[in-house]
Amino acid sequence: MRARKRKHGEERLAAAGAVLCQNKEAVFADAQAPFGEKRPLHLEIGCGKGKFSCEMSALHPDVNFYAMEKVSDVMVIAAERALQTAEDRPDNLRFIVGDAKELTEWFAPHTFSCIYLNFSDPWPKKGYYKRRLTYRAFLEIYKTLLADDGVLRLKTDNVGLFDFSLEEFEAAGMQVLRMSRDLHNSPYNEGNVMTEYETNFSSQGIPICFAEVKVK
Repeated sequence: MRARKRKHGEERLAAAGAVLCQNKEAVFADAQAPFGEKRPLHLEIGCGKGKFSCEMSALHPDVNFYAMEKVSDVMVIAAERALQTAEDRPDNLRFIVGDAKELTEWFAPHTFSCIYLNFSDPWPKKGYYKRRLTYRAFLEIYKTLLADDGVLRLKTDNVGLFDFSLEEFEAAGMQVLRMSRDLHNSPYNEGNVMTEYETNFSSQGIPICFAEVKVK
């Protein structure tokens, strides 16, 4: 689905510059520099309207968070949400408008302790599987970016994408540490922060699939 064009989107995004990173070279050189304090780094890929990253940054003041979204008209909402909640959390969240294919241009190897993929587009049409963010080519990017003990966490309502992802994890040499096909009724739900999609799906009784993996 095409994102709705935001009125004055460019101006609004520019006004949110305090929480945006736009200089690839500077971030690559020092991913900790935009934050006031050096902490473990986490990354959400496809942050949407920013609910997850804003709430996670508030709950985990000991972590610095990056959130990437390729659709600028969606990022406007996320950045404005971050600014509106700034008084309720530490200065530990920054946003990037960009595509997951560009991640190694933004970040040096072994940067992140955790990478989140929350309700990524399942690309269900035949022949589109290489666009899925858990396709092995993307997994190789994440493996480069993860620290030695870093983990990748996946949440999705789409069983087909989840099964595909499990196969891709194995093919990419990644080990499943924790997994559930019904996250909210599993021991792994403790401390779980829900995204907008997750809240909607859960209200309809749709179970959420979850996996946490690392490089073998």
